[in-house]
Amino acid sequence: MVVNKFKKIIYFSVVVALLGGIFIGGAFFGYSQRPEVEKTAGLFNKGLNMDAKVDFSPFWTAWNVINSKFVSKDKLDNQKRVWGAIEGMVKSIGDPYTVFFPPKQSKMFKEDISGQFGGVGMEIGVRKDVLIVIAPLKDTPAYRAGIKAGDKIIKIDDKISANMTAGEAAQFIRGKRGTSVKLTILRKNVDKPIEIKIIRDVIQVPVLKTQTKPGGIFVIKIYSFSANSANEFRKGLRKFVLSGDNKLILDLRGNPGGYMESAIDIASWFLPAGKVVVREKFGNGKENIYRSKGYNIFKKLSMVVLINEGSASASEILAGALSEQGVAKLVGEKSFGKGSVQELVQITPDTSLKVTIAKWLTPKGKSISENGLEPDVKVEFTKEDIEKGNDPQMKKAIELLNK
Repeated sequence: MVVNKFKKIIYFSVVVALLGGIFIGGAFFGYSQRPEVEKTAGLFNKGLNMDAKVDFSPFWTAWNVINSKFVSKDKLDNQKRVWGAIEGMVKSIGDPYTVFFPPKQSKMFKEDISGQFGGVGMEIGVRKDVLIVIAPLKDTPAYRAGIKAGDKIIKIDDKISANMTAGEAAQFIRGKRGTSVKLTILRKNVDKPIEIKIIRDVIQVPVLKTQTKPGGIFVIKIYSFSANSANEFRKGLRKFVLSGDNKLILDLRGNPGGYMESAIDIASWFLPAGKVVVREKFGNGKENIYRSKGYNIFKKLSMVVLINEGSASASEILAGALSEQGVAKLVGEKSFGKGSVQELVQITPDTSLKVTIAKWLTPKGKSISENGLEPDVKVEFTKEDIEKGNDPQMKKAIELLNK
């Protein structure tokens, strides 16, 4: 989840203190041997709170070597080098969700979180340095082209995706409506790479749909946790109440998450006031606890939550809360494991940094990021299920509710 708290910060600037006097006889030698940072002092004019234990001289040495020796000096762009330096620093942290957005990517990201954007319609992330599809969004070009949760993207058109961040990959995947992008993927239980051509379109992020199943079972499928999800869920829940059914399947498969507030609001329909929905733990040890609002309108309810490797972020918050509070059983496959909080910080008017500031824990303190959620009843799709269009996970959920 991204918390849009834009903060002005001072970054990448240098304070140069010239210590002592320069004697006339040693002036030339002293000037040529001055620290590398002093040779670049004119580039920056703001203060930097440096850690005294960190040696910045290799960076400035490399900067000046490029300035003096690079064959195409006329092509050097100092500002691009600064963006590249920040990107490299951020990558060194090793957190795939902490990402620096230069101007173009920053604009794209802001469009993405607004809920309507151009592209193919899938959530991507990085796991163990591999670009992976968290989930395609329902009824989008990626979904219709056959992209599946868990697909590993090894090429985007002719570009190898190794070492790409999710932001960099998104830049190549997106484009004008009507144009195409070719993804080369590796898929579980498929021996050879698959090439999939997708036609880009304007993406409308879907919210949910409802349906009924035999035996008095009502299904609410939530596709994403947008700002409007809580209101849409309330409408779906009203249909459930009016149906007279008391068996509910909450389908969170392929739901890449979104707003934590929406997950808390939805959980509140099934939990008494004060029950813990999720814990938010920060690097300094501080912990915020988010509790049910206590709508809790159901006195008698049998409930199953469907999850898979495409269930991430806010989906895992909701599923974890309902499971650990004893309201529902989890059926399906292990969830993705994206349980962290990102804050979007404005670095300059046209650049931003999405930085992980906290981790999400289940009510009992289990780290979602480190472990994901294990289903109470594990059910996987076989190759035969896929070919025949069977849904063994839904079948198992119905079986459990009808017992």
